[in-house]
Amino acid sequence: MAIVAYIDGGARGNPGPAGYGVRIEDEQGTLVEEFNGYLGSATNNVAEYNGLVAALKYAQQHGHRHVHIKSDSELLVKQMRGEYRVKNPGLQPLYQQARAIAMGLDRIVYEHVRREQNKDADRLANLAMDAGTPRRPICD
Repeated sequence: MAIVAYIDGGARGNPGPAGYGVRIEDEQGTLVEEFNGYLGSATNNVAEYNGLVAALKYAQQHGHRHVHIKSDSELLVKQMRGEYRVKNPGLQPLYQQARAIAMGLDRIVYEHVRREQNKDADRLANLAMDAGTPRRPICD
């Protein structure tokens, strides 16, 4: 079964207090799971990548082989599609981690969406930044 993962990350101050949010839906758009995480001080791009890694880990751990990633980060989407190189040394380890997890899945689609289409993931990322701790820790 395929899942759709809406991901978002943000930082207040860039770098500053950062967090990510992930909303997992089934193919019909029904909510399956929501989670988020507080990252301490980080950049918004690091937060975006942490959201991606968390979503991919979720898929891996729950046996989902087909994943549709929706993100409002054009940079992340284009880097994961191979359209842009990952030049930032701070993003390279997260990019490599995401690629390694993705290699174990059958099919991943990366789609850039407008911010208005990513409100739930944005809300979750902001909750993480507001609280300073994860609402629900993601499994390692």
